[in-house]
Parts: sequence; C-alpha cells; structure tokens
Amino acid sequence: MQFDPARLLSLAPRVTKHAYSKRSTMLYALGVGAGQDPEAGDLRFVYEEGLEALPSMAVVLGYPGFWQKEPEYGIDWKRVLHAEQSVRFYRPLPVEGEVRSEMTIESIFDKGAEKGALLSSLRKIFDAANGDLLASVTQTSFLRGNGGHGGSEGEPPRPHAVPERAPDISVTVQTRPEQALIYRLSGDYNPLHADPAVARDAGLPRPILHGLCTYGIGTRVIVAQLLGNDGGRLKRLDARFTAPVFPGDELVVSIWREGDGRAAYKVEVPARSVTAINNGFVEFAS
Repeated sequence: MQFDPARLLSLAPRVTKHAYSKRSTMLYALGVGAGQDPEAGDLRFVYEEGLEALPSMAVVLGYPGFWQKEPEYGIDWKRVLHAEQSVRFYRPLPVEGEVRSEMTIESIFDKGAEKGALLSSLRKIFDAANGDLLASVTQTSFLRGNGGHGGSEGEPPRPHAVPERAPDISVTVQTRPEQALIYRLSGDYNPLHADPAVARDAGLPRPILHGLCTYGIGTRVIVAQLLGNDGGRLKRLDARFTAPVFPGDELVVSIWREGDGRAAYKVEVPARSVTAINNGFVEFAS
C-alpha cells in the first residue's frame, strides 16, 4: 500500500493487550545490563525477592510489535531509524499482570522527498486490572524512504539542550556482545538487531543494539545516580538517538543536574568518538 500520511493520521487507536510475568520483568532488566554487579543496587530489578520493575520497561509493555513493517502502513521499513523517545511515568509499573495499550499516530512531519519524514506515535499504557494509566510512550521514527508526501503542519518540537559545561556525573557501562539478542526477547524482533544480512542491506557493517536498549541502560544509570535506585520517583525521560551502538561497545553516561527534579544527560561511545543519545532530559520527584 502507498504511504499516505493523511490516512495514517486518521487511523483509530491500535489496541494491544499484554500479559507478563515476573520472569519477563527480570528478563527486560537483564537485557539492559542490570545485574552485572550485584552490589551496585540493581539486584532488585533482576531478583524475585523484593522485585521491582525498572521504569523504562514501559517501552516494551503493550508493544504492538514492529508495526512499521506491516504493508498497510506503506512504510519503507528497511530504512526506518528510531529518532527520539519520550516516556512519562504516572505510577510504578507492576512486576506482573496485564496491560492494555492504545497507540495512535500523532504527527508526520515531511522533510522532503530526498530527506524522508518524521513520524511520532503515542502509546498509552493502562493497567488492565483497574484501568489506571501507568505511562505514555511517545516514539519518533525517521522514515528515510517516505518523504515528499506531506503531513502535519508546523515543525517538530525542539529537543532539550545539553549544557556545555562538564557533567556532574559520568558513569562508564560495558555492553555485552550478545546484548541485542537478549534485549530482543522482550518483544522487539526487528531483524536489524540480529541478522547480519539485514544490517548490511541497511548500510551497516553488522547488527546494532536497539536504541531502546541504550535508552534502558541510560535509565538504569539515572535511577541509580539520581534517584537512589527508587524507580518510582522517575516522572519523565526523553532521548534523541544520534548514532548507533554496536553490542560490545563501552558507553559513558553523562548527567547534568538542572535544578530541583530536573537533569540533562547523554550517552557516548568513546572508542568511536560518537554520541549515541543526545538531548536527554529527566524529570523526577525530589
């Protein structure tokens, strides 16, 4: 089917039901590297005694799958890149249970036939047991093959600026060679992160780490460094993906305090002199 922004923006919410267990909660945390150091304070995210859900797990709850690949959307899925991510957290995530999500396509900003388009979707996640809104997940994708078709009026929102001064906190994190193969078991089966042939078709030398895995790694550091490992204090977390991470890369997470309950952050890959996540923004309960 042809890519038609007007039709996509008018689609009814896509509803997904998702039942998950404590095992799923622990597997997600392992997928973003929790538990490598049991003394680091994140054992609570990977061990059934006193188990808590890492808040960034919201990105995989009620996940409708790699929907951009489905023909009805008309998206050139092999040329899709994850551009930005924002999650607002309203309640601590249950460690097990069932959720219902409602996903709508919120905006499509056309950058031109040669440049592609930016598509933002909003997924609201509700606790199926009581109807409580747990989180809202906004994902922006860069559709490199779908520009020149029109779309939403106006301009996309500007990303949060990261201070130019030295960071207040800097933490080094080592990813694992098989990190993407673990993370994908939480539901993101895009072959770009597993199949070398698909990665080469996309112009990459080998499979890359999921942007949301890097996002989860950043979340884990932020929760530990700013919130004393109390994930329930996290209110909002934004990220802009600016370069791929390869499984096995060493990352540096830098954090800048910006006043009461606010911070900026970014994630870098020093060995390749690239910034993987830029314009990161955090809101949390003091």
